[in-house]
Amino acid sequence: MTETLTLSPNDPRQYRYEKLDNALRVLWVQDPAASKSAAALSVRVGHFDDPEDREGMAHFLEHMLFLGTERYPNAGEYQQFISQNGGSHNAWTGPEFTSYYFDIKGNAFDEALDRFSQFFTAPLFDNDLVEKERQSVDSEFKMKLRDDMRRFYQVHKETVNPAHPFSKFSVGNQQTLADLPDRPVREALLAFYRQHYSANLMTLVLVSPESWDDYREAVTERFGAIPNLELSKTLPDVSLYISAQQGIQIEIQPLKKSRQLTLSFALGAIDQWYRHKPLTYLSYMLGYEGPGSLLSVLKSEGLVSQLSAGGGVNGYNFKDYNISYQLTESGLANQDRILALTFQYIDKIRQEGIDDWRYRERQTLLQRAFRYQEPVKPLDLASHLTINMHHYDIEDIVFGDYRMDGLDRDAVSSILDKMNGDNCRLTLVAPECRGERKAKWYDTPYRISPIEPERRARWQAEPLNMALALPEANEYIGDLLDPRSEPSPHPHPVPIYRNKSFTLWHKKDDEFQVPKAHLFVSLDSEPCHDSPRRAALTRLYIALLLDSLSELTYQAEVAGLSYNIYPHQGGLTLHLSGFTGGQEKLLELLLRHARKRQFSESLFNETRAQLQRNWNGIRIGRPVARLFNALTCTLQQRSFDPLLMAEELQTATLPELLEHIETIYQEVHAEGMVYGDWLEEEARGLGQRLTHTLREVGEPGKEVKRQLVSIEGKGTVLREIESDHQDSAILVYHQSRANSQEKVALFSLLNHTISSDFFHELRTKQQLGYMVGTSYVPMNRCPGIIFYIQSPVAGPLQLLEAIDQFIADFGYALMQISSRDWESTKRALTHQLLEPDNNLKARAQRSWISIGNKDTEFDLREKIAQQIMKLDRADLIRFMMERMRCSNPDRLVLYSAGQSHTEHEPLVGERRILDIDRFKDQSNLIDF
Repeated sequence: MTETLTLSPNDPRQYRYEKLDNALRVLWVQDPAASKSAAALSVRVGHFDDPEDREGMAHFLEHMLFLGTERYPNAGEYQQFISQNGGSHNAWTGPEFTSYYFDIKGNAFDEALDRFSQFFTAPLFDNDLVEKERQSVDSEFKMKLRDDMRRFYQVHKETVNPAHPFSKFSVGNQQTLADLPDRPVREALLAFYRQHYSANLMTLVLVSPESWDDYREAVTERFGAIPNLELSKTLPDVSLYISAQQGIQIEIQPLKKSRQLTLSFALGAIDQWYRHKPLTYLSYMLGYEGPGSLLSVLKSEGLVSQLSAGGGVNGYNFKDYNISYQLTESGLANQDRILALTFQYIDKIRQEGIDDWRYRERQTLLQRAFRYQEPVKPLDLASHLTINMHHYDIEDIVFGDYRMDGLDRDAVSSILDKMNGDNCRLTLVAPECRGERKAKWYDTPYRISPIEPERRARWQAEPLNMALALPEANEYIGDLLDPRSEPSPHPHPVPIYRNKSFTLWHKKDDEFQVPKAHLFVSLDSEPCHDSPRRAALTRLYIALLLDSLSELTYQAEVAGLSYNIYPHQGGLTLHLSGFTGGQEKLLELLLRHARKRQFSESLFNETRAQLQRNWNGIRIGRPVARLFNALTCTLQQRSFDPLLMAEELQTATLPELLEHIETIYQEVHAEGMVYGDWLEEEARGLGQRLTHTLREVGEPGKEVKRQLVSIEGKGTVLREIESDHQDSAILVYHQSRANSQEKVALFSLLNHTISSDFFHELRTKQQLGYMVGTSYVPMNRCPGIIFYIQSPVAGPLQLLEAIDQFIADFGYALMQISSRDWESTKRALTHQLLEPDNNLKARAQRSWISIGNKDTEFDLREKIAQQIMKLDRADLIRFMMERMRCSNPDRLVLYSAGQSHTEHEPLVGERRILDIDRFKDQSNLIDF
């Protein structure tokens, strides 16, 4: 049934849509190039359907479906099967939908589908696991008690119509999911499942290299068994806001030091407009960042640093259209000026902006994106399309996101009519805000006040700002280009231009056939990160440079030419990507502007303050995320704690920054790569021009060493990271003593083998926390493995004991694996490791990483895969016995003690890091 779907000319997949006898809608996608198979099932049930006395029920149910079915009763069996066969899995619960998905290597797809289908036909809801998973939901809730986005969301819920389901608490916790005197939660769970999980409310997408005919019988039998309750989905026909909830300002006090103003307009339902996308068209103008834009004028007056247009909640009968501003201190004091200019710009659009040519620009960009659509991973494709099936007609399942059938002037005018002072809400988030109310569950302080008519009148009375201007025609949007057909003479990038200061690699793509390319230029300079202060100044320079470029490059970015500048241990990297037609022009603009270094004092001060706020914000982040950050800062010689860099910036000055920039460019070592639709002679010419540019800014320099602290011979090293979170967290890191292919294979296989059991034992069975896992962590080409837990119930000592006990027991569990399962586990990992790149972006990024890792033969993956297949269980057991189970293993233990665990026995040890600088200075360094 492919012919009924509108498809991209660049899409080689075959699609088959069917509706089973039980009304389940199924889309089979045959992708011959897919290295994995994937499935996703979405049901039109979400937290809007939660019973009034069981908030969080839909989310709780999502958790429970993973924990055993009639045919596969063991909790954790599904997860283990997916992991052992090189796959991944997850699920999410939203307001109106719940989605489940997985991917797996192809020969295990049939067995995985059998397990997956049982979620929707025969879940067990084991009573013991109901109690344990309720603890897990509660841990998930507590984990985000200090997450500002979650805290603001709850304020939003409390300031809407209480009769609307949006007002419900979505996550759930111990309190909302507790057993009631007359009704245990398990009974409510079963009732909810039987009442809502109906086949006619579900969509299923399956992606595989195999044909539908090979699977049709099995899919029909398994998923056709899902009961069809013939439900007609209805949600309350009430407005999101009552009149008293419009024309108000909500002030919220955040935990992080952020200042944001959001102007919201209630539009009602918008699904009927998806074929014409009037909001996409309006956001194209309101979000414009070029000369004369709303953002440009507001920035020139020092009122805002960023603006975004088009966000906001939406659902079955509501849509909030948001214009959000990141405020400066001046902007906080002059909110009415910001709002007055915004309404002037909206009026300008109403009077001058409803033009066919403007609409065609946006239409052309979507057409280009659709025509040269790059492949995505089977899992991402399945997850996306299963939701699209609920929103779009059959022919638009793939095309609906890109469809723009023409300018609907009536729809645009109707929306603009609702963008007025009477139909708005203002939300101000700032540390200065004080509130007489506290949001339920999250204790967010907030207050509500009416927007008085006199204030709205002042917005209208503000004199017209003549600097405001709508976008000019975008010079970067030309005719669609076809990729060049010239084949590449090389299978991998080759150095086509080299001198003592610069090496440029090149690879003409002849596989993905899109007129796009990725350009990387990395600059190594010793002063960039040789101290915390200089590292902070380098990041400040990058932030200022990006800000100063935004207006100049906005039209290019809109046209599909993206770029980023980011720091690394040796210096900084420029990454430019997108359609090749305008890349050379954009690159020239970037390089020319980067040499100017003209930053105003006001921009310097505002950007410095924003960086400090971002870095200081880690204090209230999730403890386990803080430990991940602390790992690199503890072990990488040229990485530094964000709090320390924020402190250094406090006394930094603009003259000091300019002097630092001069120092950066005095001696530079550069390396670059062009990958995509560039011919060799074009790339060679680029190399010559870049060399000329580098000579203008400085002398040739040496590559900066990326050194890593060695923990060999140190035993257990403890470092406590302070936290004011209620949860405790721990991260245990084991480091390889060599970076050989054998060690990479060993650490990778150990992580792959241990991860699902670790999760099941410490999260599902012991309920130590929601964030539980292991990960293979190569740092500076040195293999390593980490174990981590964030826990609301246990302190660091108990968490370390649980990890040690698991490691002690796992050797025995490893010996119980059959030879067949062991070989299957290794094959699954090698399949995962050798998974082909889905698109040009993935291929280019992998090639660039290979160059950085000195893998200039581009075959390291294959060599490691060979080493993995040579490993025996005895190798892993021996390593664990000698390196992880000895009396005092070499390891780094990072931890934070939660506020709720101050009475717990503390974690103590002989070797503690009290002074990180001294620890680094006194340690041996790894320099592979």
